[in-house]
Amino acid sequence: MADRGGMPGAGKRLVDSPVFRPIRSGQTFEETVERLLQAGKLGVINPGERLPSERQLAAALGVARETLREALRSLVEAGYFESVRGRGGGTFMRRRPGPTPLPTEDVPALPGLGERLWQILDLRRVLEVGAAELAATRNLSPAVSAQLRWLLDESCGISIEEYRPIDSRLHLAIAEAAGIPALAGYVADVRSEVNDLLDAIPRLPVNIRNSNVQHRNIIEAVLDGDPAAAGTAMTEHLAGTAALLRGFLEISPA
Repeated sequence: MADRGGMPGAGKRLVDSPVFRPIRSGQTFEETVERLLQAGKLGVINPGERLPSERQLAAALGVARETLREALRSLVEAGYFESVRGRGGGTFMRRRPGPTPLPTEDVPALPGLGERLWQILDLRRVLEVGAAELAATRNLSPAVSAQLRWLLDESCGISIEEYRPIDSRLHLAIAEAAGIPALAGYVADVRSEVNDLLDAIPRLPVNIRNSNVQHRNIIEAVLDGDPAAAGTAMTEHLAGTAALLRGFLEISPA
């Protein structure tokens, strides 16, 4: 492993990188994870190199130190960084982030995924934000409303290992509530591709907790008949997932 101490002033040098510019969106945890992974991919941080202090990083990113700690803890658990205690300790990059082999041969190889990844994320945003807005304009039956509430409760109480299927069902139920069968079909097609991508990255408990809060905001807006709030809540939710996928799988559009 490289010299853990690093060069004098290395922390200041690292936080001055454009990668660590302030985060402006509401997805602070997911975007912090994305920025830390980007720093490794772009060579701002190299394997064996120590990250700047929590104080420096949190200030540079404009996030709370607890948010930064959660992001670092998640990446330590995922094997990308290492936390070392004692003199000369800190958080060190363990391995350079890069494409993770997908668990199925039906998905395109990740090295050429760049443009397709962005197309999937853009298409998902257009379809699912529109579906949430439309669902909020519908006069939903008691059965549909009850199903949405049940799926929301299930997604909040299920284990992280079993989360993906109920998460998918919730999103599909929102699309179905929009009342356009073709739209629900398109959402299902895109969701299938998104799930393949999500299966290639670590499952982060903090992200799951954030998703549950966002799901509740979406469902409440739909059931309240507030399309603007439903669209905003869905936009924020999809932005968090997009940030993680960009961080783990790609850097920028091809």
